[in-house]
Amino acid sequence: MAAFGLLKRTMPRQMQTMSADPVLQRDTTYFRNKIGSITSARDLVADRRLLTVALGAFGLADDINSKAFVERILTDGTAGPEALANRLTDKRYRAISDAFGFGPFAIPQTARSGFADDIIARFERQNFETAVGDVDEAMRLALNAEREIEEIARADTSADAKWFTLMGSPPLRKVMETALGLPGSFGKLDIDRQLTVFREKSDKILGAGEVADLASADGIKKLVQRFLTMTQIADDGAMSPMQISLTLLQH
Repeated sequence: MAAFGLLKRTMPRQMQTMSADPVLQRDTTYFRNKIGSITSARDLVADRRLLTVALGAFGLADDINSKAFVERILTDGTAGPEALANRLTDKRYRAISDAFGFGPFAIPQTARSGFADDIIARFERQNFETAVGDVDEAMRLALNAEREIEEIARADTSADAKWFTLMGSPPLRKVMETALGLPGSFGKLDIDRQLTVFREKSDKILGAGEVADLASADGIKKLVQRFLTMTQIADDGAMSPMQISLTLLQH
């Protein structure tokens, strides 16, 4: 927690420094200037520089070479039950498809005022989290949890749907399972049973039985504290908080 507190205090300055990187600036400037002319998923995946920012903004950078797959995700949209994004466990694909709006029943969002700025802000935050993860993976997961839980809580969906979205995010699910002390085999249970266990254990251990409760300042603080504590116990003090703090400041 000492290291995480230091990271949060210095994050604005560190993100500003990172966003000034010439390579990153070239990519984001290109995205801002070009994305407004993109009206289809095919056009987006055909431009690797645009696709790099688009996928990176949603933590999907590893899919950069899976162009046919990404195009299908974006083209299907999310309105129909058969849409590929709706059938995948990882809900980040639904998020990117929703954001770009290339689906058959949606309106492309690429020309919307502020769209480029929104995606670039997500991209820069994801890049920062990735850089933090190069130093300490638990810190990256904690930062991601803070951001994702707030986003899920704001969504206009039911309480159950919010939990299912949380469960469908691999990094966020990792934080929750660690914080709640759930075993690796937990994911093999029936999905409805998983929902019940998540809700009950979160209420008992964190005092937050719903995602909306977790998204409160107190809820997020308890989750991050519990996650980092459980992680440090599992790692048996591989790095002291002071070592982590000093390493983070050097990056």
